Amino acid sequence: MFAGVRQTWKRLIDGQCGIVSIKDRSAEFALLPSQVAALVPEGQRAEGKWNPKEHLSPADERRMARFAQYAMVASGEALNDAGWLPKKEEDLEVTGVYLGSGIGSLDEVYNTTLAYEKGGYRKVSPLFVPRLLINLAAGHVSMRYGFKGPNHAATTACTTGAHSIGDASRLIQFGDADVMVAGGAESCVHPLAISGFARARSLATEWNDRPTESSRPFDRDRDGFVIGEGAGVVVLEEFEHAKNRGAKIYAEVAGYGLSSDAYHMTAPREDGQGPHLAMKHALRHAGLKPGDVDYINAHATSTMLGDAAENRAIKELLLGEGGKSKASEINVSSTKGAIGHLLGAAGSVEAIFTVLGMHHNVLPPTLNLSNPGDPADEFDCNYVANAAQQQVTNVALSNSFGFGGTNASLCFRKL
Repeated sequence: MFAGVRQTWKRLIDGQCGIVSIKDRSAEFALLPSQVAALVPEGQRAEGKWNPKEHLSPADERRMARFAQYAMVASGEALNDAGWLPKKEEDLEVTGVYLGSGIGSLDEVYNTTLAYEKGGYRKVSPLFVPRLLINLAAGHVSMRYGFKGPNHAATTACTTGAHSIGDASRLIQFGDADVMVAGGAESCVHPLAISGFARARSLATEWNDRPTESSRPFDRDRDGFVIGEGAGVVVLEEFEHAKNRGAKIYAEVAGYGLSSDAYHMTAPREDGQGPHLAMKHALRHAGLKPGDVDYINAHATSTMLGDAAENRAIKELLLGEGGKSKASEINVSSTKGAIGHLLGAAGSVEAIFTVLGMHHNVLPPTLNLSNPGDPADEFDCNYVANAAQQQVTNVALSNSFGFGGTNASLCFRKL
């Protein structure tokens, strides 16, 4: 995955994959059962890669954990694209920030724990807690730009990015802000994190020698998700406020649905009831029917149970009352085949892909989809396998689900 939305979007639509081998990063990585990850490549900004020194002062680089650095740079890109860099006090007071993370700075905890065990109190950095706190991503963005509106953070596992955008949209609806910078960031590609997910049997382990083929949403040979890192940030704005200043508008957040599986810590309900309720509520808020949905960006992480449950939920909703006449009319894809699973950043990054797909009337592909699902699960929708498709898209859903059974669905509508 490249740094910057334009490079990332182009690579996605071109069918390129950002997943690489991490076996040679260290001896610890080489011993893990899953040795693939979607990394933000390090290098020069001109090449679309990540170098914190090109974006941050030395002081800011010290103060911010990597996930917060990603959030800061992504926020800057979003604000510049929106043309919203206010200086007037009245504008600063109505601009807020809502940025979350699923895990945050795990390496900070790990390294500080080792240092403390060896040297005690004096080996703990005074920046330890500020770098650790998930809400500091939003805090740093607020401080850099002087935004004095709501300063908030969600941490709801892999639903974080979607919750951040949905919650921020409601802060605008309730009049708490006119503009919100919203999204998620994650950077925890660490041996400890991978060990934990692997022990929970969540990660892909059968494709270590073929990293670009390892994330296989909806495919019969899928065997787990591929951990990724990055950030996705959008600028949300009250419609009249945006229109009056001549802002570039990509889409409307038309609906936002939330639900709980109320079932298990890590496994989804096989019947997909939670995702179904989230999508149903998103369409209800938008005042739309299932048949109005042109595209769904699925959460589909490449796990056996999760992909099947979501597929079941999508078909139940979109083939139900007011829906499509046959499964082949349902356009659904998972961009995790290209970028892996960004955990707390997944929902916001995938919301951006959904909106860009609407803007350009193109459906992003599901990479590595050779044999959809299992016949018993009836994987018979259009999963946009391996190559992008041109499709007029006026209404789209973007789904995100997380450990603990938390679900969210964002409904976007073209204006």
